[in-house]
Amino acid sequence: MRPQGTITVARALELPALRRGLPEVMAAAGRLHRPVRWVHAGEAPNIAALLKGGELLLTTGLGLGSRPAEQRAFVRGLAERGIAALVVELGSRFTTLPPAIVDTARHHDLPLVQLHREVPFVAVTEEIHTELVNEHYALLRRAESVHRDCTGALLNGGGIPEVLRLFADFAGNPVFLESADGRLLYAAGPSPAPTGAADPLQVWDGLRTAELAGRLTAEVPGAGPGPEAVRARLTVLPVNTPPTPVHRIAAERLAGLLAVALLQARQEEELAACGRGDFLTALAEDRLDPADAPAQARVLGFRPGTGPLLPVTLRITADPLTHPGWAALTCALQKELATVGAPVLLGVRRPEGRLPLLAGLREESERPAVADRLAAALRAGARRAGARHPVVVVGTVADWATAGAGLRHTADAATVAQALPDRPWHDVRGLDVDLLLWRLRSHGDLAAFVQRVIGPLLAHDRTARPPLLPTLETYLAHAGRKAETARALHLNRQTLYDRLARVSRLLAADLDDPDTALSLNLALRARRWAID
Repeated sequence: MRPQGTITVARALELPALRRGLPEVMAAAGRLHRPVRWVHAGEAPNIAALLKGGELLLTTGLGLGSRPAEQRAFVRGLAERGIAALVVELGSRFTTLPPAIVDTARHHDLPLVQLHREVPFVAVTEEIHTELVNEHYALLRRAESVHRDCTGALLNGGGIPEVLRLFADFAGNPVFLESADGRLLYAAGPSPAPTGAADPLQVWDGLRTAELAGRLTAEVPGAGPGPEAVRARLTVLPVNTPPTPVHRIAAERLAGLLAVALLQARQEEELAACGRGDFLTALAEDRLDPADAPAQARVLGFRPGTGPLLPVTLRITADPLTHPGWAALTCALQKELATVGAPVLLGVRRPEGRLPLLAGLREESERPAVADRLAAALRAGARRAGARHPVVVVGTVADWATAGAGLRHTADAATVAQALPDRPWHDVRGLDVDLLLWRLRSHGDLAAFVQRVIGPLLAHDRTARPPLLPTLETYLAHAGRKAETARALHLNRQTLYDRLARVSRLLAADLDDPDTALSLNLALRARRWAID
């Protein structure tokens, strides 16, 4: 891995000053991607003691010694010091590099380069140092640009998740925000993710306590002294690329920006819910291996046990920005859900105006009772936070392999349920027909079907009274039982018979025929979604 803001040995050999020396790589050609931190020229036999590591060392070989043992010790000392490469200019001391030097460099996998022509070392030093400064300056400029982008994201209402994703792209590594007590609030990874990179939640689960070289941590200041002095911690785990000092500077600046964003009350709970929403959405969209899901869910605090899972979606039909806000809504829901008596993982998806969740059951037979308690808690919390007309859809029981499909199904069904009569909760199994019709809503055949089956009745009710559509709907809802239909409509039987006869004449249909009843039922339900 090469730190951003550095150049490699291979890049240094491409610069004009070294290229004029006709460089030939004698050892460790596969290690030319090593980063060059600095350039040093010297001839002292003990020069390794003067280096810090990462240097490209230029020498004519005067300090290498004349005996093979001295030469091996010289190269071994440089390798142990961790220099980037050894470059030896031929002519003053050697006409060709001795085997002891080449063999030792190969043994220690140290890049060794011989120059066949004399070059001014000062020119090499100037070129490489200029390249390093330019790379560093470019990274500083990018850090400043990222800080401006992060500030703009907050000012435009993008929120902390977007800020952390921007910073993860800049750092090239997963970025984590945790509360002062160590609770993970949000995890973001670079996009696109490097090939073979682990999911950020997996990284956090495995490496949050590891002593990683280059780990960056910046404290997000709080509002007061003592325990309140630290509001949260921003952490970068260097699993993809080593960080540079510029990344540390950028992290500390970002921590100040996050402190301002977190001043709003209860932001931490909303942020954690957004992180859980990202996890549940990744599961629903098949972007997450179900085998990895339980471990990642544990990182987010969800430990359902060995029983089945219950997917649920809450959808709020009012614009969420018109009520006290997502933070208030999330806190109200979490407080209500604490009384359900089952483990619950609640997420937030602000762009779609929905809140997906998974609940843990001890056994499948618990579904109705837990669904009642979940729906009551979700509706109570939504009302307390000012969200109007909450819609709750409960899915079928699932395991981790099928939970994603269950979440996807309840999310779609919740959109459909917004147009249906209100009820404490909708069973996803009862919405399949409406969901199918909703998915066909933009297809012209659906509107044509509605017009063909019940068009004359719709035209009648636009101009005539009493309307006949409620009579047909109630009759079909009671499976053609006329006595029950009359009681539901508060009509005497003769009036009901007269109205049904008029419906039959308008539609030229036998209402007692099962196929006709099925077509009428579908048409009545499809008219909610048909686009003329």
